[in-house]
Amino acid sequence: MKEGKKSLLRQTREKLTRGVATNPISVTVESTNQGNFQSKIAIRNHILVSDQPFGFHGENKGPKPSELVLAALAACQETTFRLYAEEMGIEINSISVSLTGIQDLTGFMGLDGKVPAGFCSIDGEVIIESPATKEELELLKKQVDLYCPVLDDLKRPVRVNIDIRKMK
Repeated sequence: MKEGKKSLLRQTREKLTRGVATNPISVTVESTNQGNFQSKIAIRNHILVSDQPFGFHGENKGPKPSELVLAALAACQETTFRLYAEEMGIEINSISVSLTGIQDLTGFMGLDGKVPAGFCSIDGEVIIESPATKEELELLKKQVDLYCPVLDDLKRPVRVNIDIRKMK
């Protein structure tokens, strides 16, 4: 970070403290089934397609929803690492995240009520190219573990309320 330039993290914290930032924020997505298992997902001015693989009677036209969860976590990790690295004065030349989620389909298929319908575990690694020391990167990781929003969403209970409405 250049001398005198405030990090994005510091700028945003100051705006929140002064009450001039929009807070809380609301994030909305809309998904519409396109037939079979394919969904068109609208997020702001972006369109994503989600589908099941051929082996699950999909047309494989996009990632399945659980893969989108992993993608959201991976991208959020990269963003949070960059945000906190900038604040801590840690240079990151490149960063990538590789994640693997394990699902036991007996939960999703309703065959075993003791097995979760979603992931049983998620494991991965963050690969960083940086001149930082191992100790600096460990301190950075501690900050990311505390403040990565998607990681937080996955690690703690989140109130979810989804109603059903019949179209007329």
